[in-house]
Amino acid sequence: MAIVVNMPRLSDTMEEGTVASWLKNVGDRIEEGDILAEIETDKATMEFESFNEGTLLHIGVQEGETTKVDELLAIIGEEGEDISALLNGTSAPEEAMEETTEIAEESIEEKETTTAATAELPEGVIVVTMPRLSDTMEEGTVASWLKNVGDFVEEGDILAEIETDKATMEFESFNEGTLLYTGLNVGDTAKVDDLLAIIGPEGTDISGVAENFVAAAPKTEQEEEKTIEQTVETPKPTPTVEKTAETPKIETTVPVPTTNNGKIYISPLARKIAEEKNIPLHQIQGSGENGRIIKRDVEFYTPSASTAAAPIAKFVATGQEDFDEINHSQMRKVIAKRLGESKFSAPHYYLAVEFDMDNAIAFRQQFNSIPDTKISFNDIVVKACALALRQHPQVNSQWFDDRMKLNNHVHIGVAVAVEDGLVVPVVKFANEQTLPQIGSAVRDFAGRARNKKLTPQEMEGSTFTISNLGMFGIESFTSIINQPNSAILSVGSIVQKPVVKNGQIVVGNTMKLTLACDHRTVDGATGAAFLQTLKGFIENPVTMLV
Repeated sequence: MAIVVNMPRLSDTMEEGTVASWLKNVGDRIEEGDILAEIETDKATMEFESFNEGTLLHIGVQEGETTKVDELLAIIGEEGEDISALLNGTSAPEEAMEETTEIAEESIEEKETTTAATAELPEGVIVVTMPRLSDTMEEGTVASWLKNVGDFVEEGDILAEIETDKATMEFESFNEGTLLYTGLNVGDTAKVDDLLAIIGPEGTDISGVAENFVAAAPKTEQEEEKTIEQTVETPKPTPTVEKTAETPKIETTVPVPTTNNGKIYISPLARKIAEEKNIPLHQIQGSGENGRIIKRDVEFYTPSASTAAAPIAKFVATGQEDFDEINHSQMRKVIAKRLGESKFSAPHYYLAVEFDMDNAIAFRQQFNSIPDTKISFNDIVVKACALALRQHPQVNSQWFDDRMKLNNHVHIGVAVAVEDGLVVPVVKFANEQTLPQIGSAVRDFAGRARNKKLTPQEMEGSTFTISNLGMFGIESFTSIINQPNSAILSVGSIVQKPVVKNGQIVVGNTMKLTLACDHRTVDGATGAAFLQTLKGFIENPVTMLV
């Protein structure tokens, strides 16, 4: 039986959604948990996963089109199944539509609810597990609870904000009832499908439900060593920031929104508006639930009113040590894990060079004199690396435990710093792109990376990586290889200094670059030869146009 997939409600204020992109095409096989599409709401662009499996038979909303919540989005069923009755709303039998709705609701409920194999749940009780909010998500951290134990939860209400490895996303309830139990405190982390909360009729006895759920789940060695200290009757206290000394008092009347461990509760849309207007978040009074900053708080913010009310802060120097503790974000934990694996598994070595940039400076000035054209030195480096990698496939290789892959295509990852760490969007087939095309792609990636709008596909598949800190005045540095790649290039700033040319000391412009290589795939002579080829392109950039 075909299943109608409607436009989901992905936030508490969402009334309609726009399809930003389809990640599946008609005819594709869909597995439960696959990402169907990216949906743009009033707050953010979010991934929407399938709670059903089958073949994608019909797409009802094309990319860029908008439809209301609960309107037809897609149809999933068996390959070759006749769905004409579902497409023609007037002729579709009511029984079939009701059955389709029931199947869809059951699929969603099954996704949220996990019943311990050894115990039956009390009537009406639903166990809500940690959702998979992205295709790479393995665990999530509760950034904030928007409902408290004892609150009544409507279907579509936002239960909590969940921090994944890519973004902080709102998680709504697909069920209604009283929030009887929360399995995680703010700041706590759990794996996907672990216990998150329990919803059911008010006053229901759920003693033993949480313990039975945990007992039925497979444990790691570390988990077996831990004892479960939380109970249904007594939730764990919210963690607080540890202080080694009394904090100096600050006399101020500036309103401060509700925070936990230094984290400000704010909706994604409000954060975006505040960043665009350069409004300091700590000066905004939140009017949302539990002091959460929402859109209207930012729009009605008046700097004069906030700052005028704050007298000059008075500090009393105590001479005592003081510190704050900040919990790791999911992105930071993933970055730390992958960099650690790379640094301690791949034998790194480094090759440092210094290039003459006089010709590159003149080339860029002439190139940018063309109307509507703007390229950066970073664009020149990306293009030069792409062309050099075609001549040195060993540097464009990837190491695996049982083989080495020599890539004939060149996909260059460009490291971009974001608030929680570092992301690496990928310029595909960089050797085949022009300098303006590379510049446009890198600027687009950088902007969307800082707004957490990059798709997983745009950060996959690199064969070589470039990290540029020249714009921060860093002359030289080393980077950790982005595995499974074999090398990464660190680019420093252009420095004006005395140089020797034709036996004379003159003023010149130089740039230092450091190539980090995996010795398992790139020998010293191979890395040096690549840098010599790169030197030819960067010091004589006109050769890249031939």
